[in-house]
Amino acid sequence: MSDTTGGTGNGRTALVLGAGGLVGAAWETGVLHGLAEAGVDLSDADLVVGSSAGAVVGALLTSGTTSLAELYARRLDGADDEPAVRFGAGTLLRYTLAVLTSRTPEAYGRKLGRLALRARTVDEATRRAAVARRLGDLADWPGGGRLRLTAVDAETGALGVFDGGREGHGEGGLGEVGLVDAVTASCAIPGAWPPASLAGRRWIDGGIHSTANAHLAAGWERVVVVAPSALGSRAVRSPARQAADLAAAGARVEVITPDADAKAVIGARALDPARQGAAARAGRAQAAAHAKAVAAVWRG
Repeated sequence: MSDTTGGTGNGRTALVLGAGGLVGAAWETGVLHGLAEAGVDLSDADLVVGSSAGAVVGALLTSGTTSLAELYARRLDGADDEPAVRFGAGTLLRYTLAVLTSRTPEAYGRKLGRLALRARTVDEATRRAAVARRLGDLADWPGGGRLRLTAVDAETGALGVFDGGREGHGEGGLGEVGLVDAVTASCAIPGAWPPASLAGRRWIDGGIHSTANAHLAAGWERVVVVAPSALGSRAVRSPARQAADLAAAGARVEVITPDADAKAVIGARALDPARQGAAARAGRAQAAAHAKAVAAVWRG
């Protein structure tokens, strides 16, 4: 686990993949595939930051075992053994109250952490097995600390960054954490899935701290943010605000969030596997509008 300040950048290009559920992951995959088709392949990024949906996409993208075209095709076939998840009115109300009454992302994380710890969900082993199936045979972290995945401490609300344990210099360093476990923690949506138990702590969805966590790309020269959710609040900084901070520090930044067509597909059903194909196609179609701007950032 590395520190969470984002101030240790030492490379040229960083790709930030945000949170957005199964459907958001499909849209991200479509965007990346569409950009590659247009001649801008972001899979060669020096750093990939993944939160929740972005953790799954980032792990697969950096594995070197599967092409973007293959990842895109998987989203189109509609095959998925995960059930659709819909929150009840009570859970939605608790989310709303948490964001309205929180002044910091840590406070917001603590409130949703309490929700997650009390929720009735599948057990941890069942959830981890589902994530492992989604990752296929992938079990090893990419070399060089290239991939960083986020999760939030369910008790303190603090953001944690898993990188395979090579750095381990953050507060309460965890040592080595397996890739499947880190992705499971990053995807532990409060109220939908159980918090993940790692190194004596319980972890929830990394997208709780912010929907992109683009601040972790501080210090990189060129940054592209692909975020299924553009939302922000008093407590949670939006991808656009985080990108503005990076730009103010001297980085060249491009942010891609869903356009009107993609929003119509994603809607409020980000955890419905049946919508993955449509979301992937919407992301691929949207990529054309961003290819020129992304190329200008990525190639300097």
